Amino acid sequence: MQYKKKNRIGNILKGAGLILVTAAVLLLVYNLWDGHRARESEEAILAEYLQENKKASESPDASDKEDEQNIPDYILNPDMDMPEYTLKSLGDVACIGILEIPALNLELPVISSWSYSSLRLAPCRYSGSAYKGNLVIAAHNYQSHFGGLRTLPEGSEVFFTDAVGNRFSYYVAVTEALTPWSVDDMTSGEWPLTLFTCTLDSQNRVTVRCEYSEAMENWDRNAYR
Repeated sequence: MQYKKKNRIGNILKGAGLILVTAAVLLLVYNLWDGHRARESEEAILAEYLQENKKASESPDASDKEDEQNIPDYILNPDMDMPEYTLKSLGDVACIGILEIPALNLELPVISSWSYSSLRLAPCRYSGSAYKGNLVIAAHNYQSHFGGLRTLPEGSEVFFTDAVGNRFSYYVAVTEALTPWSVDDMTSGEWPLTLFTCTLDSQNRVTVRCEYSEAMENWDRNAYR
């Protein structure tokens, strides 16, 4: 009797173990599929964004404006809204520019405002503006998005190019972990650029703080005023 009881318990434990292993495999398969889907959506957004950007830069109006004024608009008015392209074929997604992280071989479109659904497509502006020097960009930890942030060495170059071609150069200054409730710390505006994503267990946020590169620091914006 006791032997049958032990055997029954053993079968139950084996069954539970099999269920857990199956769940783990299914989760792994889902994560791989979701990461692949994220890469495809990001590449589609980037391709259409670049196409729209090329059409805008080749328009006669853009050429006339460039000839008439060499001073970027945001220098004269840092409080202006960041220009964006609305990509109708992708559900009216609007993008404000392209983020480049050479050390991670990433070139990513940045969606104008964040939502959980938009984060599944590409990195999103969480808050701030490149013009005010307080831009915060969030993304999922897909390997094709911000999954490699935690490995990014200090001093790594980061670039952001807005929708009208203004290019901002940064370098990684600090990498830290913040809690999901540290909203004020994340958006304090003390850093020109902040990038963040969830840790693998979703308990914290891998947060990369960026300073302006030396070229940007030596560029005297007040000379244009």
